[in-house]
Amino acid sequence: MADTTMAYAHGDPHQLRGMEQAAIAHQGPASKRIVTGYGFWIFLLSDFVMFSCFFAAYAVLSGQTAGGPKAADLFDLRSVAIETGCLLLSSFTCGLASIAADVRNERWFQVAMAVTAVLGLGFLALEGREFAGFVVSGAGPSRSAFLSAFFTLVGCHGMHVSAGILWLLTMMAQVYAKGFRADIQRRFLCFALFWHALDIIWVAVFSIVYLLGRAA
Repeated sequence: MADTTMAYAHGDPHQLRGMEQAAIAHQGPASKRIVTGYGFWIFLLSDFVMFSCFFAAYAVLSGQTAGGPKAADLFDLRSVAIETGCLLLSSFTCGLASIAADVRNERWFQVAMAVTAVLGLGFLALEGREFAGFVVSGAGPSRSAFLSAFFTLVGCHGMHVSAGILWLLTMMAQVYAKGFRADIQRRFLCFALFWHALDIIWVAVFSIVYLLGRAA
């Protein structure tokens, strides 16, 4: 402390730089939680790149209906708005589960996760009903390039939500069996990042696919 005070008093830049480097080295490596979160963000960015390709393909093919139904003929914004509300609300309840995990409150963690799962299942049920209605009416993915791009983009997001729900149930079981161990906390951090990322992607789907499609 005395050396640091003297260095600041005399303004010795070389000594100050050396002390700063020593202080940084003394801090040590980042915690496993930070490293895990950073690494999972890299995975999520690769997922964003994949969805960006799907969005680009949809933008190119959205007008290629081959004489079949257009987006404005198919999309029911009321149903899609309910889907969106379910998914956005599930992101809120997932945030509540994160808070419960931080304070190690297992009861509220399980309640928040269960509500998140129910909302996610509701989203999938509405999306499945929409897809089934399209297929029954002759607007399946093989009908036109537009519908192929639509089913690929929205269906891929739905598959991610399905995988997220399976992951969510696994996290609930692990916390019930083993509590809030450090490794389980890191896994839940990755799950929360994944679930919130799905909401971000869905907002883009809702805006670009449904709203613009309905307005066209």
